[in-house]
Amino acid sequence: MGELLDLILPRACGGCGMSGTAWCAQCAAALSGPPIRLRPRADPGVPCWALAPYRGAPRRAVLAAKEERRADLAHSLGVALARGLDQLRDGARPLILVPAPTRRVAARRRGGDPVLRSAHVAASWLPDCRLARVLHMRPGVRDSVGLNRSDRQHNLRGRIIVAPGCPESARFPANAEVVLIDDVLTTGATVCESTRALHDAGVRVRAALVTCHA
Repeated sequence: MGELLDLILPRACGGCGMSGTAWCAQCAAALSGPPIRLRPRADPGVPCWALAPYRGAPRRAVLAAKEERRADLAHSLGVALARGLDQLRDGARPLILVPAPTRRVAARRRGGDPVLRSAHVAASWLPDCRLARVLHMRPGVRDSVGLNRSDRQHNLRGRIIVAPGCPESARFPANAEVVLIDDVLTTGATVCESTRALHDAGVRVRAALVTCHA
C-alpha cells in the first residue's frame, strides 16, 4: 500500500523538496546538533532550548507539518526532539513531556496537532518518558501571526489552562523532569503562559524545548 501511495503521491523531503524520501539525511543533520540555549524576550523563568534557528530546512519542515498537513514529518521531527532531550535530561529521573496547546480551530484545519504528534514520537523513543497532554487553550485566542510581543502576551494571558479534573497533573512524580515542547519560540509568550498554568497546578517545569527559534 505504501508503494502504491508513493506512485500516486510521490514523496518529497519536507525540508528541501528532494523526491523519494520524506526527510533526507542532509535536512536531518540540520536538526541533529546540540540544543541551543535561548533567552526569550518574555522570560518564562525556566531554561529554554531550541534544536535550530527558524530558517532553511527546519523552518520548511515545521511549516509543512502545520500548513501542508504533512503528518508523516512527525516521526522525523519527533526523533530530532528525542535526541535533543536525551542531551538535556537527567537520565536518573523520569521525563514527562507536556506539549504546548494549540487552538482547536487550527488543529482542525491542520488535520491534527503537529506539536502533539512530534512530542508523542519523542516520548516513544526515550526510556522512562511519557507524554502528558494537560494544557488547553480557552476560547478567544487569536492567530499569533503578525502580533508583536505585547499583543502576543495579551492574546494568551489567562487563556492557557491545565484542564480541570485532568488526572495526569495529579500523577506527576515528585522527582520528574517536566519539559514543555513546542515547534517555534518567537517571543516566549506561549512558554510563559504554559509554564504559569502548570505552576498554578502545582507542576514544576524543568525546561522548554522547541524545534526552532525565531
